[in-house]
Amino acid sequence: MRVVAALGGNALLRRGQDLTAENQRENARAACRALAPVALEHELVISHGNGPQVGLLALQGAAYTAVDTYPLDVLGAQTEGMIGYVIQQELGNELPFDRHLATLLTMVEVDADDPAFGDPTKPIGPLYDEDEAARLGAEKGWSFKPDGDHLRRVVPSPLPKRIFEIEPIKALLEQGCVVICAGGGGIPTTYTSDVAPAGHRLAGVEAVIDKDLASALLAIDIDADVLAIVTDVDAVYSDWGTPDQRAIRRATPATLGASEFAAGSMGPKVRAACAFVERTGKIAAIGSINETEALVRGEAGTIVALDAEGIEFAGVT
Repeated sequence: MRVVAALGGNALLRRGQDLTAENQRENARAACRALAPVALEHELVISHGNGPQVGLLALQGAAYTAVDTYPLDVLGAQTEGMIGYVIQQELGNELPFDRHLATLLTMVEVDADDPAFGDPTKPIGPLYDEDEAARLGAEKGWSFKPDGDHLRRVVPSPLPKRIFEIEPIKALLEQGCVVICAGGGGIPTTYTSDVAPAGHRLAGVEAVIDKDLASALLAIDIDADVLAIVTDVDAVYSDWGTPDQRAIRRATPATLGASEFAAGSMGPKVRAACAFVERTGKIAAIGSINETEALVRGEAGTIVALDAEGIEFAGVT
């Protein structure tokens, strides 16, 4: 099978952890141990989040005042290289020497008129308390929204329209490579009309594309058999955080898509899974990185499939 595994940012850097290279390396090593059996049995494409990492780079850049802070598209490219390198190295340590891996910088087209630019929602960077968020908002003009008991910076998250490197990704798969691409949702780019010839010059955009939605587009475009969205929770839950919360075992895209989930966390994952299944008729799975093999087999997490019976809850027969 051809599998796209979308690693959540929290699968690589757990909530509350310091943004150190050592912590990220350790988490990537654990994630790659879970991914290695999939790579041995299937064609594998890995995408990943970059919210904490791109936020850290933005903070580090802002601390150096001699030059302007680098734009988010450039920071996104830096994190694609950085995280891709770590995943490529750690997964390579788990696989036979002759199994090739490649990390590919990936540009993704967005619409410059996307309404997301007027309503920043994508969380990046670390967690802040109210005082620190207020200070940074006043100093840098950043926007913040709640994330649990804290606040996180939010930036525009336009919808992905096209993955420019889709043909090189297919070619690498055909050569037997494990491909790491579309990191952080890809590098947001758009065509500009301020130079001649109009409409034929690409430029970066100050935004972050949602990794899960970009991964769904990637999985559709390469004709993947499974989209596995792996994170730090074991399934999608209804009534999350309440005494009535229940794990969803299986669901159709129509019924799951009609439910309400947090926009900054599970919501995009559900949208991505539903979009992939609706477009392809295949399956998507959302669940824990520790159960990646079972997710691919449809035996763990939340499985989105056309043949589900509405919403089926775990433990209910």
